[in-house]
Amino acid sequence: MLSISRSNEDLQTTMRLTREKIIRLSHQITDVLVESEEVEFVDDRDTIRQQVVQILTATLKDEEKIELEVRKRITSQKKEILEGSEEWDVLHKKYYQDELRRMGIAAAPDDRHRP
Repeated sequence: MLSISRSNEDLQTTMRLTREKIIRLSHQITDVLVESEEVEFVDDRDTIRQQVVQILTATLKDEEKIELEVRKRITSQKKEILEGSEEWDVLHKKYYQDELRRMGIAAAPDDRHRP
């Protein structure tokens, strides 16, 4: 089972995706791709669906690693920063973007508009 944590004020919300949920999502994604006129399958539908499962699983694992690293960076600050505080949220957002950039997963919003 994979989980994704997100801070929401004083409450930590965890969304869990079981293997069954990932498989259900893979079917839904594949259905959308099949219906799209812009997508042409070169492999059979089940092979594509299995690739979607692998991509979703890998992405969720990467996101979990990023979340752990961000929390580690925040807790390693000299002063204690309470989760859910404005300062925690600002640092979380900044460090999360830093980790995404470092891993080459996504550009930070500010980077997208630079020439």
